[in-house]
Amino acid sequence: MGRLALEKSESRALVDSWKRQPGMLGMRFTFTTAEQWPWLTDGTADWLWPAVERAGIPLMMSVSGRLPAVDSIAERHPGLKLVIDHLGIRSGAKGEEAFAGLPQLCTLARRPNVAVKASALPCHSIEPYPFRDVHAHIRRVYDAFGPRRTFWGTDWTRLPCPWRQAVTLFTEELPWLSTSDKEWIMGRALCEWLGWALPRPA
Repeated sequence: MGRLALEKSESRALVDSWKRQPGMLGMRFTFTTAEQWPWLTDGTADWLWPAVERAGIPLMMSVSGRLPAVDSIAERHPGLKLVIDHLGIRSGAKGEEAFAGLPQLCTLARRPNVAVKASALPCHSIEPYPFRDVHAHIRRVYDAFGPRRTFWGTDWTRLPCPWRQAVTLFTEELPWLSTSDKEWIMGRALCEWLGWALPRPA
């Protein structure tokens, strides 16, 4: 996933050839600062959505507190694949406060072109591993989006736990996930969403 300065006019010429870059599968945008928030609604980003929809470029978006804007974009551009990073949770939020926006997030599940990345969740727990206070929230997201639109992730640079625990939180600590569910959530679903070809079995 690559970065594009959407506020710069010269960026528009890069869209059509974006996926010709080696290894490039999509774009990622961050709308988490006072400068960036308005871009979703003030017209700054309006050129981007139809352009990437036509080009078949999936987007990942960090958009804490701006889910209604994402809903509007998804409705207007049904061919545009959108992934909401970190379940739309604000960086630094902990416990129940962190997950207060989940009901709003889950309403976006009615948009088939919206998926979610269940990443950085240990960062928002107030308990030690296995972070039991986030399990019910994961279940709520799973029930809304299903295993094919819920993607595991870490946000490794700020995890408060070892990498392995970020993995086993999903693979060992959520008994209601089936083997098939885990296959999808832990990688297959994201690969299919992005068009990232999996290696063929030997």
